[in-house]
Amino acid sequence: MKRPASCSALLILALVLNTAAAEDSFPLKAKRILFLGDSITNSGYYVADIETQLRIQGVNPMPEIVNIGLPSETCSGLSEPDHPFPRPDVHERLDRALAKVKPDVVVVCYGMNDGIYYPFDPDRFQAYQVGINKLIDKVHAAGAKIVLVTPPPFDPTPLMDEKGKLLPAESEKFAWFAIYEDYDNVLQRYGKWILKQADKAEMVIDVHTPVTEFLAEQRRTDPKFHVASDGVHMNEAGHHIMAAAILKAWGVESWEEPASELQRLMKQKEKLLHDSWLSHVGHKRPGVKDGLPLNEATAKARELNARIEPLIKEARQPGASQCSVPTRSD
Repeated sequence: MKRPASCSALLILALVLNTAAAEDSFPLKAKRILFLGDSITNSGYYVADIETQLRIQGVNPMPEIVNIGLPSETCSGLSEPDHPFPRPDVHERLDRALAKVKPDVVVVCYGMNDGIYYPFDPDRFQAYQVGINKLIDKVHAAGAKIVLVTPPPFDPTPLMDEKGKLLPAESEKFAWFAIYEDYDNVLQRYGKWILKQADKAEMVIDVHTPVTEFLAEQRRTDPKFHVASDGVHMNEAGHHIMAAAILKAWGVESWEEPASELQRLMKQKEKLLHDSWLSHVGHKRPGVKDGLPLNEATAKARELNARIEPLIKEARQPGASQCSVPTRSD
């Protein structure tokens, strides 16, 4: 029988990562964890996965998770010429976010948009580095700890048969809809730099490698397998890999696959609170629908939690897991 992609994602991750359990991982002791990022974080899947697993694993007290990922955002302040509006810069809203959310820990995932889909350029790379360093400094000045996450990969495979979607380096200009064909090489360089910032950030986490290795494993039997139909925005299987990589770095070594209803309710709650917090903090990106006022969203989230908690208890029962991440013995 062919193994479901979601289970395969978790199994291959266990072979890729061998992170020792961190008994006193600081993110698990936080009162409130803030997630910042672009459209990948905005989608909320990996964030909902993280909260679901922390609840199933019985983390107590459970940190409050606040996700205000914003589509199109960068930390570099750059935009490609053909973007329909100037890309939002996280630094426009960072002070407000830190003041209003008051996080203990801030998880940051930028890079996909910061290369603006062009070949590598030293000036763009420097703008990215400056932006990340400003994030580190502002988060620390607010009394919080920071977790830097590498950008996930850009995957050209699903775009190879679509004319004009991938462009060679000598092309005149590039954009999110006409991407440099080796753009993942740019993201790898950004990610490698992120991993060298362990002396500045409290934690750095590689999600690029496990997603890339999962794709390679799946393509042994299905050469066209992908987790991002546009090469950028991953589906739930890709987000599972991201979430599991982050959780492993936090010392959470197992993964209990939740029932579909639990996943649905957790994602519903995540989106409800995400939209509310995003509006509460404020931003300058056009086309984003306002969320509910924070007090209304919080009340609705409590109602959802009352439905979620019995499902969490069921997921903790022996034999409830549909697939899990085994630990390595070597």
